[in-house]
Amino acid sequence: MMNLQGKRIGFGLTGSHCTYDAVFPEIEKLVQAGVEVIPVVSFTVKNTDTRFGKGDDWVERIEDLTGNKVIDSIVKAEPLGPKLPLDCMVIAPLTGVSMSKFANAINDSPVLMAAKATLRNLKPVVLGISTNDALGLNGVNLMRLMATKNIYFIPYGQDDPIKKPNSMVARMPLLVDTVVAALEGTQIQPVLVERYKDTD
Repeated sequence: MMNLQGKRIGFGLTGSHCTYDAVFPEIEKLVQAGVEVIPVVSFTVKNTDTRFGKGDDWVERIEDLTGNKVIDSIVKAEPLGPKLPLDCMVIAPLTGVSMSKFANAINDSPVLMAAKATLRNLKPVVLGISTNDALGLNGVNLMRLMATKNIYFIPYGQDDPIKKPNSMVARMPLLVDTVVAALEGTQIQPVLVERYKDTD
């Protein structure tokens, strides 16, 4: 496996609050591998309190984990293009709303601007989806991103095919392996997995 020591990787959180507990252990793995993790949060993450926790608490937690202050504005994210480039940008979880915006070049959040800046530098962007509409109207956006150069996906599948048949969520424990493959220009396979089986 590629040595990640010294890599500079952006990590974007969007507003799928129920998925954060699955994501934070993967951030910790990156840090333990010697990665400089640059946290980026959407406005929703920062400003929304839910039954899964307060926005400020999540921001504090990712800052403590990474040792870096969050990028929480579009202005702060823009320099990740030419001035302070990343080796890779991860967005996990990626909500359906942010996915649809990203697929249609709408960069109206810090996370999406960081992803745009990374693509501009021809570096990989790794996406970990969490959306109730992946097999609904948002399916066209998912497939558009899957067909886009330098975009890679953490393997994903239906998380509850009986009660939420259109919903798909990434298998977050494969995040680090996906990043390693993406840095080598490869999509980890299989990309479609039975996501719900590992949550029973």
